[in-house]
Amino acid sequence: MSATPAPSRRCVIWFGTPHSTERALLASSGWHIRAVSPSQAGGVGMRSEDIVIGVLDFRTCSGSELAAAAEVATTYRHLPLLALLPPALDESDIPLRHALSSCRHRLSHPLDPAELLRQLASLQQASTPGGSDDALACLIGESGAMLAMRATLRKFAPVDLPVLVTGETGTGKEAAAHALHRLSPRNGHPFHAVNCGAIAPTLLQSELFGHERGAFTGATARRAGLFESAHRGTVFLDEIGDLPMEAQTSLLRVLQEGTIERIGNNQSIHVDVRVLAATHVDLEQAMEQGRFRSDLYYRLNVLRLTMPALRRREGDIELLAMHFLHEFRARHLIRARGYTPAARQALADFHWPGNVRELLNRVLRAAITTDNELIDCADLELSAPAETRTRLHDAHLRDERETLVACLARSHYNISACARLMKVSRVTVYRLCRKHRLQLQSLR
Repeated sequence: MSATPAPSRRCVIWFGTPHSTERALLASSGWHIRAVSPSQAGGVGMRSEDIVIGVLDFRTCSGSELAAAAEVATTYRHLPLLALLPPALDESDIPLRHALSSCRHRLSHPLDPAELLRQLASLQQASTPGGSDDALACLIGESGAMLAMRATLRKFAPVDLPVLVTGETGTGKEAAAHALHRLSPRNGHPFHAVNCGAIAPTLLQSELFGHERGAFTGATARRAGLFESAHRGTVFLDEIGDLPMEAQTSLLRVLQEGTIERIGNNQSIHVDVRVLAATHVDLEQAMEQGRFRSDLYYRLNVLRLTMPALRRREGDIELLAMHFLHEFRARHLIRARGYTPAARQALADFHWPGNVRELLNRVLRAAITTDNELIDCADLELSAPAETRTRLHDAHLRDERETLVACLARSHYNISACARLMKVSRVTVYRLCRKHRLQLQSLR
């Protein structure tokens, strides 16, 4: 799965019938084209590394094809869509309005060939994953909660005061700390992060503040700690609630006096660092239990940035899921390029106890394991939405009834013969007849 992607082809899925001149134009411009009827658009069938643009051609669509086109726009929302419109268009038509709402660009009759190529190139550029220089690019989301959080982060970034970042596990606290550093005047100087709960308490003091040669067994040379090496930069202390008491005392000295002492040396060393800390535990409760110093808490809790839980970020889940999938496609050869409508609904309905980190893990796992172009609920290991389960159940009942009636007819309504055809017992045939309210006498 880690192979370097092959060179991409530029492909157009044309839902409708392109003119011969349009086919020639696209071919001469390096576009591969595949024409598909909107009513038979069951899978776009392209290579995993292809860059694919969808064209909805409404110029010759009948009423039924309009409804099918609306279904295409809903199912293939991961495709950038371009609409080609006829001279006269009734946009009051509900299926048409629904389909057009998913199209990023529209071109009206008569079609300008040069403009068609420009629009396709624009959609290609928008659909090609690429990096961003925006310091907040890693904090994706357009929900009200995320917009408010990013606005607060921008206010805090230039102010040289400690920031306490709070939120549930997996909400992106370290990403927020990186953004605070990149937007601050300290950008360009070191950013060092450490998880206070991932290092043994006996080693954490040395990791943060350094040690002298011979300070303890194994200290064969002087070592500068995290704060000393981050001079003029930023130190991010993740899971600050797990910081041992001895290290809490040393950290308080950094915040109050701007000095540290290496283990084995009582000489103070001046350090100029900004401290960012993160926690998912209740520090007020930890203070009451004597596990966290109150004076350190009040020094850290000058500015507080709260990361919203994913379940409270309405509309962001699908946005993040598509972003993670596109990023993964840019690095790996995979078939998946979008999600089924049922999968999108299942993503929205799930509680996400692990927040963004859990969503990322599920998307990557599904992208690797699926054999389809659209990831479904089973790939994500999520339950199908209730409405989908109902439709599947109804379809199963319909298929079961049709199979039973066909087998009865083939066996001339002889129960024993029907049971042999269906490879079930006579009792099961009678039970299925009662279940589907089939009167054998009347059928005979």
